[in-house]
Amino acid sequence: MMDGTTGGRPGRDDTGPDRTRLIIGGGAAAVLLAIIGATGGWVLAGDQVEPGPVSSGATGTSTPTPAVPNTPPRDRPTPTTPTRPSSSPSPSRPAGLTVPDLIGADFEEAREELRDLGLGWQLVFGSGDSSSVRSTDPAPGTPVRRGVTVKINVAGAAPPNEVPELTGETCNEAGGKLVDDGFSPRYPTGRSGTVTSQRPPGGTVGRWNDVIQIWCGTPPSADPSAPAA
Repeated sequence: MMDGTTGGRPGRDDTGPDRTRLIIGGGAAAVLLAIIGATGGWVLAGDQVEPGPVSSGATGTSTPTPAVPNTPPRDRPTPTTPTRPSSSPSPSRPAGLTVPDLIGADFEEAREELRDLGLGWQLVFGSGDSSSVRSTDPAPGTPVRRGVTVKINVAGAAPPNEVPELTGETCNEAGGKLVDDGFSPRYPTGRSGTVTSQRPPGGTVGRWNDVIQIWCGTPPSADPSAPAA
């Protein structure tokens, strides 16, 4: 009979309580290590989240994606084009309009030439017998605008001139006629209506540049010493 010994050594009972405790303790340790490993991996995965690398198809290496700064676009200044001054001539000064050379011409002819050019005139007589132009102001060749008055200096004195009859004509027509004949019209009662009277009367012999008064619409004052307008 066998008495529980093998080879002279007492036999081990593998099914005893010590073996049971060893198996349970080893299993609990394995479960604890598994829980710790899973928890550590979850913490690392949550704290370090990085963009995945960009793989190069040619070499198989990975290149990190550079960060792009979020910078707002800058406003570029709009270029401005300088305004060029207009080179067109003034409408009131036709190109090439200058004072004509009237030196030596008869003053009546000089006056007509200025009128044709749209210029005014003022006759200034001297003391001699000549009717020729001695000088002009502005001088010949000076650029001028239409309507500018040119002073004509005549070498001689103002020649005799007969006053036209104006009674019954419209005021504007009478004034234009006096200017054409070389007189200076004055309008004591205005320039509307017809001429009712004049001073001096028509037919009187005067001189160039004399002042002629005409009353339009209202008869003149009976006082012959009344001042001219």
